Amino acid sequence: MRPAAGPGSICMAEPLSPSRQPRPLVFGEVLFDCFPDGQEIMGGAPFNVAWHLQGFGARPLFVSRIGEDARGARVRAAMGTWGMDDSGLQRDNHHPTGVVRIAQDGASHSFDILPDQAYDHIDRAAAVAAAQSLAPALLYHGSLITRAPPARDALAGLREVSGAPTFVDINLRAPWWEPGRTEVLMRGARWLKLNDEEIAALRPVSAAAEPRAAVVDAAIRLRAELGVERIILTYGAAGASYVDDQVVSGQPPPVPVLVDTIGAGDAFSAVTILGLLHGWDAPTSLQRSLDFAARICAQRGATAADAALYKGYREAWGL
Repeated sequence: MRPAAGPGSICMAEPLSPSRQPRPLVFGEVLFDCFPDGQEIMGGAPFNVAWHLQGFGARPLFVSRIGEDARGARVRAAMGTWGMDDSGLQRDNHHPTGVVRIAQDGASHSFDILPDQAYDHIDRAAAVAAAQSLAPALLYHGSLITRAPPARDALAGLREVSGAPTFVDINLRAPWWEPGRTEVLMRGARWLKLNDEEIAALRPVSAAAEPRAAVVDAAIRLRAELGVERIILTYGAAGASYVDDQVVSGQPPPVPVLVDTIGAGDAFSAVTILGLLHGWDAPTSLQRSLDFAARICAQRGATAADAALYKGYREAWGL
């Protein structure tokens, strides 16, 4: 892999053959989205991203922690069936596998993220041991995983041992974030993803400009301030932009039947990471990310246990 590029570069590496492609390291929560009708679907942004990357053939190492309970057993079984590397999956005898209670109103939803879950207690030494021989191409993590000191410490250990550039996915879930901690995460990123509401919560956005132009301008200023290579800015159904030396924007294709939007951002992140691994140019990467995110909106839940779905995209994208 070539040396790290400075701000403005749109690719982290030249395309690599599958046999030589470095693996991504994904750190963070795995949990169950619990719907009002009693259905429970495995999720958590990092788990969703790792799941999609596995489907696309990127072979991620997923580092997380589950309880010694029925939900934890389901996570282990699903990862095994999907062929995922579970060497970074820790087990906890004292804390439960993560749960989020979801309230749904049509296609929109709200979250109640329960406290003191197994993923809050990821052990630093075990995480470092799992990742020590990986030499990852990049490290992906979100902001929710930093709400508890043990997991924050484990993340610090992974960043030290891996030396990998970091893709940080900001998710401002009340009450589990605070500005100072979020600033630290953003300043440690090479690629930073956030949505229009999140950037407005973190930086001033001009009320005088057209809304889309205002948030893009805020992203341009934030990129210059932080010195990150790229800011990935999403607007839900209205599309997304990559902000580096140039701004590339796009819109998702129509979704014939919108089921829910849970996990659409994680699907988008996974394909954006795939583009970094394979050296796609910005317009190609952005449109492919939007296309796959739209496809996930046509199903319930954030992941798909359908190898044929990923195979179709891999063939279309020449992977």
